[in-house]
Amino acid sequence: MRLVREIKNRARQAAPQVVAACMVAYFAYHAMNGDRGFYAWIMLKQERAQVTATAESLRAQRAELESRAGLLRGEALEPDLLEERAQAILNYGSDRDHVIFLPPDLRRPEKPL
Repeated sequence: MRLVREIKNRARQAAPQVVAACMVAYFAYHAMNGDRGFYAWIMLKQERAQVTATAESLRAQRAELESRAGLLRGEALEPDLLEERAQAILNYGSDRDHVIFLPPDLRRPEKPL
């Protein structure tokens, strides 16, 4: 009887500390692994870096396409570029042109206009 009373007494003394430790462990776990935790923050930073790199690449590609399209406008028409595009689109070549067929692995990718 005395042993049971001693166990209950010590359990009452230790219960608040155990509850506090469990709460600290719960909040610490969710601070690291939760939806808005440390690891989620790291993943968002990496995703932001990838999106920024993709945006920069697309900006450069757009600037290149705008410059090529600017050469085809009426005020500054580049005849060589116009002829190149017409031949590519119409699949047309002159009698004086020399056509060299390359294997697929040596061809450069065609840039869309």
